[in-house]
Amino acid sequence: MKKTSFPLTVGQTAYMTISLLLFPGLILGLSGDLFWLEGWVFTLWFLGISAAAITYLVRHDPELMRERLRKPGVQGQESWDKVLVPFIMLLFLAWCVVMPLDAKRFHWFAPFPLWVEWLGALGLIPSAFFTYRSYTDNSFVSPFIRIQKERKQKVVSTGVYGMVRHPMYLGGILMMVGVPLLLNSKAGLALGVIFSLLICFRILGEEKTLVKGLKGYAAYRKKVKYRLLPGVW
Repeated sequence: MKKTSFPLTVGQTAYMTISLLLFPGLILGLSGDLFWLEGWVFTLWFLGISAAAITYLVRHDPELMRERLRKPGVQGQESWDKVLVPFIMLLFLAWCVVMPLDAKRFHWFAPFPLWVEWLGALGLIPSAFFTYRSYTDNSFVSPFIRIQKERKQKVVSTGVYGMVRHPMYLGGILMMVGVPLLLNSKAGLALGVIFSLLICFRILGEEKTLVKGLKGYAAYRKKVKYRLLPGVW
């Protein structure tokens, strides 16, 4: 893709900075322990994958950056998605707040075994892979359910989109489940499971929109049979 300059506005820069720092800041701040090792592992992972994605978009795909920076309620967004997105955002915020309170400050539940923490940490590796590659492989990966007619959206079936139909959601779910395991938060894991089920519900609605409004998507579903997990769903 041809490189295009994309100078960020002050508002866009402020928004991205807040987005980058808010969630790891909440986890470390609410824990009451600024030397919390697991919290820093998540923080460095989150900042690393976010910085890598932003750098790629600014340098190689500014149009997708513009799409990612749109506000909810953008033209063409499905009406049901306008209702669902705020719930997803609030649930993610609650996830960030609950985990440090559970795992470090109040110890609401007994901790996981050490091997479970390692399992959660390992889960962040494929999470980062699918998340980052979703940006590099698909220039139309909008945060909202809509057909991007003004950008002449087309079906993408290569890269990670040749493995599953919704690799970015897969990366997100791996994060929502893996991080609570890493941080030792059973309450966070419960919220992560609820979040994952909500994403699965969103996938069903999104695919109806894509089949109806995006040429070639029905054929793509036959070619790539699974939404998230090969052989499962």
